[in-house]
Amino acid sequence: ESKAVNAFDKEINIQWYTPSMAKPSNHTETKVLLLYAYNTNPIKISDMIFSSSVFSGHLWIPLTRIISLKEKLSDLKEQVKILMQDSKSFSTSVPTSFLEQSETLKISPSNKHKMSDAKVHLNEKTEEIAKRCFSEVKALLSVVPALSSPLTEIPFDVTLQSITNLEDIFDLANGCIITEGSLFNWIISLLH
Repeated sequence: ESKAVNAFDKEINIQWYTPSMAKPSNHTETKVLLLYAYNTNPIKISDMIFSSSVFSGHLWIPLTRIISLKEKLSDLKEQVKILMQDSKSFSTSVPTSFLEQSETLKISPSNKHKMSDAKVHLNEKTEEIAKRCFSEVKALLSVVPALSSPLTEIPFDVTLQSITNLEDIFDLANGCIITEGSLFNWIISLLH
């Protein structure tokens, strides 16, 4: 048991698989298999046999839609970085007393490791791009895609880390692990 894998936090593990034996016919698009497993409570491997907090599943998703979404999420991540950089420039050029009264994102150079966890305030254009991207994620990951309607609100806290994690979900070569938080909760709600 000391060598067993444990999940101390809630986490979801995403992996992609392209079966070599499943060649599409000329009339169907290429699809890849999304494999996922997640736990809703901390677990030990010894507890998994009777655990009611461990779930797994799979979805077939069109390859072209994944590639397109990955590009859009990459562009969104760049926009978030620009907003963060603009906010950082603003916060270093404005007196501290003004910053304390404003709701502007504050990033100090000594807290670079926390930069990616800081909530980003999106401008109107970036918010609309984000809603379109997140609506597409929702459509791809929803168990019943036909019932998936476009988002009117952003469903999780937008941070550089959350956007990076969302982009990593659609990394066909590596997959990812996402731990608990607002993004984790949203993804789980789509897969549940």
